[in-house]
Amino acid sequence: MEEPFEPKIIVFCCQWCSYAAADLAGSMRLQYPPNIRIIKVPCTGRVDILHILKAFECGADGVFLSGCVLGECHYLEGNYWAVKRVGRVKEILQGIGLEPARVEMYFNSAGMGPQFARCCIDFTERIRQLGPLCKKPALENHAQPILQA
Repeated sequence: MEEPFEPKIIVFCCQWCSYAAADLAGSMRLQYPPNIRIIKVPCTGRVDILHILKAFECGADGVFLSGCVLGECHYLEGNYWAVKRVGRVKEILQGIGLEPARVEMYFNSAGMGPQFARCCIDFTERIRQLGPLCKKPALENHAQPILQA
C-alpha cells in the first residue's frame, strides 16, 4: 500500500513581517500543515534565484517567499526585487519542464497570522495537486542491460 503524498515545502520569511505573522499564527494556535519549513531571512529581497533553485535541488516540492506588504518593506524595495526573482524562477521552471506554480510570493504583515496560515494551507494543497517534484521510476521490468565493449 502506497503512502499518501505529503509535499516538502520551504518558506522564506522576512524577519520583520512574515516571520512575525508565522509566530502570531502559532500563538493563536492556528493549524497549518506540518510539512512547512520556515527559513527566516532579513528581507525577501535577499533571497536569490539560486537559493530558490537550491531548495528544489535539495528535495523541496514547492517553495514560497513571504514578505512585507508591497510598499511597506523595511528595506524599501526588497519585496519588489523578490517579486521579480520569483517571476524569473517561474520562467526557469517552465523552461526546464516543471510547473511554475511550484514557486510563489505572498505578502503578510506582522498582524496577519490567520492569513499566513491560510497561505500555507492553500500552497500545500496546490503542491499536493501537482504531485511530487521527483517521481521515482518503478524498477520493475525496467532493468537496463550493461553494454560491454
